[in-house]
Amino acid sequence: MKATKTTKQITFAAVLAALYTALTFLQGVLLPNSVTMDVQFRMSEALCVLAIYSAAAIPGLTLGCLLANLVTSATVMPLDLIFGTLATLAACSAMWALRKVRVFRLPIPSLLMPALMNGLIVGGELAVCFDLPFGITALCVAAGEAGVLLTLGTALCVLIDRRGKQFFRA
Repeated sequence: MKATKTTKQITFAAVLAALYTALTFLQGVLLPNSVTMDVQFRMSEALCVLAIYSAAAIPGLTLGCLLANLVTSATVMPLDLIFGTLATLAACSAMWALRKVRVFRLPIPSLLMPALMNGLIVGGELAVCFDLPFGITALCVAAGEAGVLLTLGTALCVLIDRRGKQFFRA
């Protein structure tokens, strides 16, 4: 029995959602507060690079973010369930849209989208919820995102470009 393209995409999205959630939760247990602070270094965010290679990653990452926020920050910041999830959806959609734009053979503009979207959206959310200055808060959130995507994300892109593109053909 041959799996259809839609079945493969749904399966990929579901596995990605579970992986994102599990990695975020595990990091939160092993390194408390590293996934919920202003300058967070949420290693699972590196998985966002998969949105450059497959549109099916967008719903998976969005659902993964929602579930991760549900288990890590829902009691402290219930609005993060909405705004953090929307930031991930916007970032991954922008990454897919910019997937062909490369700088030195790397998708740098795509890799910066989570920093931009989360900086603006989550930074704004934190500024409003905790009465913090928006500019500083947005920069702190963006710095954490950029740190993850420009290190772990870039490494994952290089690995996929060299070895894994056939995985994304469906």
